[in-house]
Amino acid sequence: MNNDLPAVHLKNAWRSSHPWIFQKLVAKPEQKPKPGTIVEVIGVDGEWIGRGFYNGHSRIAVRILETDPDVPVDAGWFSRKIAEAVSLRRDVLKLDDVSNAWRVVHAEGDGLSGLVVDRYDDLLVVEFFSAGMFRHREWIYEALKEQFPGARFYSFAEEHVQKQESFDFRGTEPPAPAIITENGVRFRADPAGAHKTGFFADQRENREWLSHQAAGKRVLDLCCNTGGFGVYAKVRGAEEVVGVDIDEDVISIAKGNAKLNDVKLKFVQADIFPWLRDAGNAKDLYDVVILDPAKMTRDREQVIAALKKYLDMNKLALGVVKPGGLFATFSCTGLVSEQEFLDMLRRAAYFSGRTLQILKVSGAGADHPFMAHVQESRYLKAVFCRVF
Repeated sequence: MNNDLPAVHLKNAWRSSHPWIFQKLVAKPEQKPKPGTIVEVIGVDGEWIGRGFYNGHSRIAVRILETDPDVPVDAGWFSRKIAEAVSLRRDVLKLDDVSNAWRVVHAEGDGLSGLVVDRYDDLLVVEFFSAGMFRHREWIYEALKEQFPGARFYSFAEEHVQKQESFDFRGTEPPAPAIITENGVRFRADPAGAHKTGFFADQRENREWLSHQAAGKRVLDLCCNTGGFGVYAKVRGAEEVVGVDIDEDVISIAKGNAKLNDVKLKFVQADIFPWLRDAGNAKDLYDVVILDPAKMTRDREQVIAALKKYLDMNKLALGVVKPGGLFATFSCTGLVSEQEFLDMLRRAAYFSGRTLQILKVSGAGADHPFMAHVQESRYLKAVFCRVF
C-alpha cells in the first residue's frame, strides 16, 4: 500500500474480480479526491483491494487498475500496459501484415478501463471514457510515443462521457486524414469527418470474409457509412454495389474511398426504411445484403425499443434478398446480447416469411479483446445467413 495516495473505503464486502466498483458500495471520503485521482481501495475489513481511479461524481466510483500491492500505477505502469497491448497486436496477431489500421487499446479488454486508442497509419486516435484516463493523459501520450515514434495524435471524449465523468475536454485540433490499407483495400480514415475515429477497424475480418462471397453478385450495403463493406465487395469482383446511408458526409467519404480503389459504386443518400419499402414493393432484389446500423442505445431502459427497431429494419432488409442469397446483419449495441439479437433475427425471418440458414456468428476483430470477467468490452454481433 502507498501511504502517499488517498484511500477510499468500501461499505460492503467485495468478492468480485471486476474492475468497476459502483458508487453505492463506496463510502464517501472526508476529503474528496478530484475526479480521476489514483487511490488505494480498502475493503470493509481493512484489507487492501487494489489501486485505481476514483470518481465521486460517476456511477462507476472506482476503476481498479492494479491488484498487486507492490506495483505502483505511474508513468511506468502505463508504459508497460500499452507496450503489452501493442505486442498482442504486432507479435501475436501480426496485424501489421494485414493492415496499418487496428485498435491499439480496447479499454477493459487490455486492462486500461476508460481508454480506447485506434491506429490509422501514422495517426493515433485517443478516446477518453473516464476522468482518470483524461487526467493522466500525458502519461498515455508518452507511452504511445514509445511504441509509435513520430505519430500524430487526435484526442476526444464524447459529451455524454464528459457529463457522466465530470470533466471538460474540447478535444484536440482535427488532423488531416490518414490513408490506410486493409487486406489490400484502401480507405481514408478521417476522425474530423463523419465517424468519430475515422474508420471502423472492428469489422476488418467480417469485411474480408464477406467480400469473398461477392464476386459476380449484386450487393446492397445498408447503413454503408464510409463504404467499408461495399468497397471491399466491389474490389473482390461484385458485379454491382449499391450503398445507402442517411448521412451526406459519410456518403462523400465513401465515394472518395471508391475512387481510392478505382472501383465504381452507386451511393444513395436516404433513410433506409422508406428506401427498403420502395425496393421491396418494386421487387428490386440483391444477391448479398449487408445491414450495419449505428448503435441504437446506451440506456438499459431503451433496450426493448432498440430491439424493436432492429426487428423492423431486419424485416425490411430480408424483403430485398434473393432466394438463396446472403444476408449479413450486425449490432454494435453492447446492451443487446448475442442471444437477444439472434432471437430478434428469428422473429424478423418469421414476420417476413423467410427462412434463415445461419452460416456464421462472429464479432469484432481480435484487436478488440474482452476479458472473461468483464463482458462489457464485448459489443459487436455479426450474423451471416442464407435466405430462402
